[in-house]
Amino acid sequence: MESSQAITKHYVLNLNPAAQHEWDRCALRHPITAERPELASLIAEAVGCEPGSYLVAIDIEVKILEKAPIAQSDRVPLDLTTVRVAPARKELAA
Repeated sequence: MESSQAITKHYVLNLNPAAQHEWDRCALRHPITAERPELASLIAEAVGCEPGSYLVAIDIEVKILEKAPIAQSDRVPLDLTTVRVAPARKELAA
């Protein structure tokens, strides 16, 4: 039994080695919902969701449709230069 089903899905791949969290350094997301795709569900959809065990071959073809640079962080750099603080005056109360 050999059958083949082609499914075309579109996702946004974001590669950001400077991301704060490891899971955001390489993220694949749906372009409208921003959900991460579950590949097992996509494969189940391709075989018709029929119960059973399947040995499957998966061909992945990647076409770059558009590339956008990573936006610079909105963080403001902190100036950590040394600040000299004058000692507080002590006044005696009578």
